[in-house]
Amino acid sequence: MTHGMTPRERFKAVMGFAPFDRLPVVEWAGWWNQTISRWHGEGLPQTLTDRYDICRHFGLDVWMQDWFRPRGPHCPQPASHGAGILMDEAGYEALLPHLYPKPAVDRQRWSHWATLQQRGDAVLWFTLDGYFWFARGLLGIGRHLFAFYDQPELLHRINDDLTEYSLAVIDELCSICTPDFMTFGEDMSYNHGPMLSKGLYDEFMAPYYRRIVPSLRDRGILPLVDSDGDITGPIAWFEEVGLGGALPLERQSGVDLPELRQNHPRMGFVGHFDKMTMNRGEAAMRDEFERLLPAAVRGGFCISCDHQTPPGVSYEQYLLYLRLFHEYAREAGRQSTSFLS
Repeated sequence: MTHGMTPRERFKAVMGFAPFDRLPVVEWAGWWNQTISRWHGEGLPQTLTDRYDICRHFGLDVWMQDWFRPRGPHCPQPASHGAGILMDEAGYEALLPHLYPKPAVDRQRWSHWATLQQRGDAVLWFTLDGYFWFARGLLGIGRHLFAFYDQPELLHRINDDLTEYSLAVIDELCSICTPDFMTFGEDMSYNHGPMLSKGLYDEFMAPYYRRIVPSLRDRGILPLVDSDGDITGPIAWFEEVGLGGALPLERQSGVDLPELRQNHPRMGFVGHFDKMTMNRGEAAMRDEFERLLPAAVRGGFCISCDHQTPPGVSYEQYLLYLRLFHEYAREAGRQSTSFLS
């Protein structure tokens, strides 16, 4: 029965390729601060600053996220974007007191969220640093890429330690409740594809994913990869190690959902609505929803902005976007009974 699903039932149905009442109407990521600041001057009540309160104001399905970062609160910060905070194994040793904080989970927050999840009012998810993302942040963009060749032992040590930390986080979190899905933060692709070869992925990343994914799958947690850029090629690498899908499928980088669906028919996807249409009027946004509708009615795909709604979108334009989103979300649900029953 699909009538009147809760947000959690709806998410489970869509990602489980079952009929659904409508698509989730959701922002998977929080808004830019600049976007909210603009909207506060255009009609969004000034008192609304909390991400989930804003979701409820807009009538969105609520997906609640926590990112368990392996850097502690007093970890040194890079001098600039893309710079690193260590150079070698000795630097990593010196940094260890600031890494892998315990306890990682805010039990009070998650206990509250668990009550919302049990009622079906919220979808709960969490993010862990991935094996490309975390080491890059420590070493810096340039040094990290050279490290695959010059410092392989250091990369393996970092990824081994990260795995142990992440497994402990999962155990700690699941002692409170079982989240519905999770993502690995893994921005390893840009608009021309991945920044490392399949061989390097197989050597430095795949073994660690194979250690951690079973702990998620065994609990019924859907693991997704979060990578900006064009993930058309490497998504197969993640599927090989057991991940179940990807977000945000950035349209500007050339990602094509029909191609992904043809090659990965049982993977789940979130995002892919071209954010660059959101300030171009109803016709442009309607065309974008029409583009996505055929894939959405077949399940396994939650339409959402393909990253965060940019500050170039006015409050009025966003309300129009939501009106259209609700229209197409209902239409997708109506058609889903034919394709998924």
